[in-house]
Amino acid sequence: MSEEHEEHEELEHLNSSDQEQHSTETITRVTGMYKEWFLDYASYVILERAVPAIEDGFKPVQRRIMQSMKDLDDGRYNKVANIVGHCMQYHPHGDASIGDAMVQIGQKDLLIDMQGNWGNILTGDPAAASRYIEARLSKFALEVLYNPKITEWQSSYDGRRKEPINLPVKFPLLLAQGAEGIAVGLSTKVLPHNFNELIDASIKHLQGKRFKIYPDFPTGGEADISNYNDGLRGGKVRVRAKMHSPEKNTIVITEIPYSTTTSSLIDSILKANEKGKIKIKRIEDNTAAQVEIVIHLPSGLSPDKTMDALYAFTNCEVSISPLGCVIEDNKPLFIGVSDMLRRSADHTVQLLKSELEILLHEVEEQWHFASLERIFIENRIYRDIEEEETWEGVISAIDKGLKPHIKHLKRPITEEDIVRLTEIRIKRISKFDIDKAQQKIQALEDRIAELKHHLEHLIEFAIDYFTKLKKDYGQGRERKSELKNFEDIVASKVVIRNTKLYVNREEGFIGTALKRDEYVCDCADIDDIIVFTKDGTMMVTKVDSKTFIGKNIIHVAVFKKKDKRTIYNVIYKDGKSGPSYIKRFAVTSVTRDRAYPMGKSDKGSVVHYFSANPNGEAEVVTVNLRQQGSIKKLKWDIDFSEILIKGRASKGNLVTKYNIKKVELKEEGVSTLKPRKIWFDDTVQRLNVDGRGELLGEFKGEDRLLIINQKGIAKTIIPEVTARFDDDMVVLEKWEPKKPISVIYYHGEKELFYIKRFLIENPEREEGFIPDVQGSYLEVISTDYRPMAELVFNKPRGKEQPPNEEVNIEEFIAVKGIGAQGNMLTKSKVKQINLLDALPYEVQEENESENDEITTSKEHLETSQQTDAKDEPTTNKSEDSNLPEPPVDDTGQSSLF
Repeated sequence: MSEEHEEHEELEHLNSSDQEQHSTETITRVTGMYKEWFLDYASYVILERAVPAIEDGFKPVQRRIMQSMKDLDDGRYNKVANIVGHCMQYHPHGDASIGDAMVQIGQKDLLIDMQGNWGNILTGDPAAASRYIEARLSKFALEVLYNPKITEWQSSYDGRRKEPINLPVKFPLLLAQGAEGIAVGLSTKVLPHNFNELIDASIKHLQGKRFKIYPDFPTGGEADISNYNDGLRGGKVRVRAKMHSPEKNTIVITEIPYSTTTSSLIDSILKANEKGKIKIKRIEDNTAAQVEIVIHLPSGLSPDKTMDALYAFTNCEVSISPLGCVIEDNKPLFIGVSDMLRRSADHTVQLLKSELEILLHEVEEQWHFASLERIFIENRIYRDIEEEETWEGVISAIDKGLKPHIKHLKRPITEEDIVRLTEIRIKRISKFDIDKAQQKIQALEDRIAELKHHLEHLIEFAIDYFTKLKKDYGQGRERKSELKNFEDIVASKVVIRNTKLYVNREEGFIGTALKRDEYVCDCADIDDIIVFTKDGTMMVTKVDSKTFIGKNIIHVAVFKKKDKRTIYNVIYKDGKSGPSYIKRFAVTSVTRDRAYPMGKSDKGSVVHYFSANPNGEAEVVTVNLRQQGSIKKLKWDIDFSEILIKGRASKGNLVTKYNIKKVELKEEGVSTLKPRKIWFDDTVQRLNVDGRGELLGEFKGEDRLLIINQKGIAKTIIPEVTARFDDDMVVLEKWEPKKPISVIYYHGEKELFYIKRFLIENPEREEGFIPDVQGSYLEVISTDYRPMAELVFNKPRGKEQPPNEEVNIEEFIAVKGIGAQGNMLTKSKVKQINLLDALPYEVQEENESENDEITTSKEHLETSQQTDAKDEPTTNKSEDSNLPEPPVDDTGQSSLF
């Protein structure tokens, strides 16, 4: 028998002996106590502290605070410290927790009318001490939270007071305020929603219509709710700060994401700057009533790219995961926000019904007594009690006197009714007015009819109730967060190049710590590096301080994933004694740190020629063979533009089976790729090459975009997917330098319309074309060659309407400088200016030189990763080609070229 078992039996023997000696005592094992107590504690935290009830949307501490405020409410402000002290009669916890909970309710600016420093949700500044700040219930809270007649009560923790089980809240308060709590093994996170949208959705539900509700955050910002999932587990909301770039080297943040403060946001920006993810000069926090964080950038840094980097590496973008969990019937319930709103609206209807029924009963009781009082006085029944000597006799006399007149009453007369009649004063009897009494009864009857009508049309009454709430309290509660779809930001595309990359080509090392070796380029610490060696090996690896790749490195660069425009031109020898091949390929995706051979042989391969071309350029090279046997041709040219672009794993086309001495560059090449098609997606306000949105055109490397906004500022930019666009943009198209821009604007100082035509003279600079005069504004803009406009004039008093006038803008004014004032359009008062269809115009195409032609086909753009089953030698030479004949050996057989 083991020692543990013996000890166990001995303990049981002692316990039994002890029970025999002290039969009134019991021993409970610690393990049993732990299991029961932990479950009790977990249940308490879930039900009584962390998770709100679905009926009223309150956690217990919040409900007790609101009840305490109602107890103390007299229309004046109360010290928060007094409210907290009163609340401790209901809440068995310390004053600090009650005070903090009350401040959180107050900061949501819905239920509490605050006075003093209640903190700032934008900056994170705490509220003043509870003895310095005051509060009272808001008018909205008094209207929707309380009605003791329909409230269920329970004893407080010490049994001295009664507290509400749930407050009769007639509004989706939980969704309006939001809720967050962490319990034992359970949590909840209900995001706040817009006040007016919740009322509209409640009305739609009562009308049997569909509805959708989305979060609205008190800090504003932009929100992407595409994955909201109705607030259930697994959903996600991305929230961004709202920022813009008023100047070239400045970014201003005007709204911040929910769950952040200006302090935490600035800290995250400074940390990203220290890590080199972004680069800033300095940052200023000018936040007061509104957020204003000013970020100053070093000269030469793109504000658009920096804004994307702020979203990628700082708290300017945060992801919030909602979790709809509430308490129903003392159990946790996981529920979506739509169901929460439906239950709230239905619960509100039931509460309104209960209020109407209670009110109807009260009014009917008033009518009953008013009718009795009239009968009692009008028929002078009070005289029947003059001779009665006992109380029972008085009651009996009144009852007997009333019986002939009570057939129209709605319920029997009770002794309590008769007692109330005996309490009527003589003065009131003497001044009794039958007409006024009848008017009062008639008013009560009208009120009863009205209440019965409301009960019969309960849904319409509830809709009217919600409509009145919106009318009375909805002003100033418009949506603060702008709903948008965000485009995913690729961190590697927006990260600042915060370190330098070096290479030791001979020894085969790359890294950021090789500062004595050859400098390659600036890079970021999250970049991947692509490397080619002389033996034809290719590898992609993460940037590090020092990494061994392989000896004799011939090319090092930052690797761009899915890059189809960087084309590698290669001539290589496959194996120690194999033939030489030529190939063109792109590297779009690879496995990191894996070595890829150029050909099929693993050893002995040699790269004779290599070039990396960022825009698919194809050069002409000269191949020189070694003297071997009786080969006649030892030298000839190869044009890479005649080689199709294939996959990285393709063997390529045969060049020669003889030994190559060297390959020399003869002529620089031009791009063989088609211009990139670029689209603008208005939903996310971004450019893309994936075909989403409106096609802007095909762009070569030097082509630019023309952007004009409503303020009269024009600029051109190189189209990049990181570019950002203002909401007031009125023109976005491919810029044609020789195409004039026609503008009609209102001159604020001269109070007349002017017209002008101009070209963009400085494509690298923003320029305004409207005078900087108060009251000036852009009326009409056109980028057509021959635009037409129509003028609609004001009707003079007492005269006929002048006919509309058409203006040929091309004939009206010549093309002038962008800074010119232009010509006055008309002296007459203009009511409206409309653009008409432009006149036809044929664009004269210029003959491009042969070097600028695009010599590509569909096959050139294909970069299949599959190995060719058979590589045919290229024989697509024209008969009049100047290329030399291919080398011929003494057998008379020739290889390629």
